[in-house]
Amino acid sequence: MAAAVTESAAENGDGGRPRLPTVLVPVFNAAQETDRCLGSLRATLPLSVEVLVIDDASTDREIRHVLRSWQQRAGPRWQFLRNSENRGFVGTANRGMRSCEGDVVLLNSDTEVTAGWLEGLARCLASAPDIATATPWTNNGEIASLPRFCVNNPVPEDSGAVAAAVAAAGAPEYPELPTAVGFCMAIARRAIERVGLFDEERFGKGYGEENDFSWRARAAGMRNVLCDDVYVVHLGGRSFGPLGLRPGEDSMRRLLDRHPGYLDEVRAFIEGDPLRARREAVVAALRRAGLADETLAADGLR
Repeated sequence: MAAAVTESAAENGDGGRPRLPTVLVPVFNAAQETDRCLGSLRATLPLSVEVLVIDDASTDREIRHVLRSWQQRAGPRWQFLRNSENRGFVGTANRGMRSCEGDVVLLNSDTEVTAGWLEGLARCLASAPDIATATPWTNNGEIASLPRFCVNNPVPEDSGAVAAAVAAAGAPEYPELPTAVGFCMAIARRAIERVGLFDEERFGKGYGEENDFSWRARAAGMRNVLCDDVYVVHLGGRSFGPLGLRPGEDSMRRLLDRHPGYLDEVRAFIEGDPLRARREAVVAALRRAGLADETLAADGLR
């Protein structure tokens, strides 16, 4: 990749602004969702931002046509790679993180980003040297969901207007989370340097790797935070229980073998709901903007 980012956002920027992370999009099938995701990236990213799209040996021919079309019209700092065999999300994400330098945002291909999203995540990572990961608000992201907490909220009709209301809800506080949420996970390079990449051997092709990374970062004295002035749409389509896992699954057992207190802490966070006041501030901002319809009404809050 040309002119790769070489330093953490907290350490190097232009005119005092943090340097923007590389955007890494692992892809497996889901042609329509991927097309919308890449379209939202092109509409919102500065031309200087590096974008790395990695096809994890998709089996759907349609996705190959979509990616080929984007390769022909994307900017010069977009790169498209393909795995020779399916490696799963963990292996594909690790390949991408090894292929670039500096901070990185892992972005699911079933997301749609909004204006200023990457700049907001970069500011969050740069705001304190102990921040390892940053997760934005979303409609469907478990503990990062709004207006209803830990619920798959419908995709808003005007995601840009919702993002503007989120940004207008008050100065960001970057509250700590028990774990990052993988739909859109900004990772500081300093965290990768300190704790390593995702654990391919333990977590195979996916589920639990971002939680394990988050807790390894915590053990190293770092924090996982909510970037509470940024909003990214997550289309989703499958539910895996609290924070991407089903209790009793192999992925949960592997996670708890390494981090026995994980599930108890997540449950305590959900029960205590420390993000409630911030969600209520967002709903108030939505009302001021005339957007608090039945989907985004305050009585939808838990």
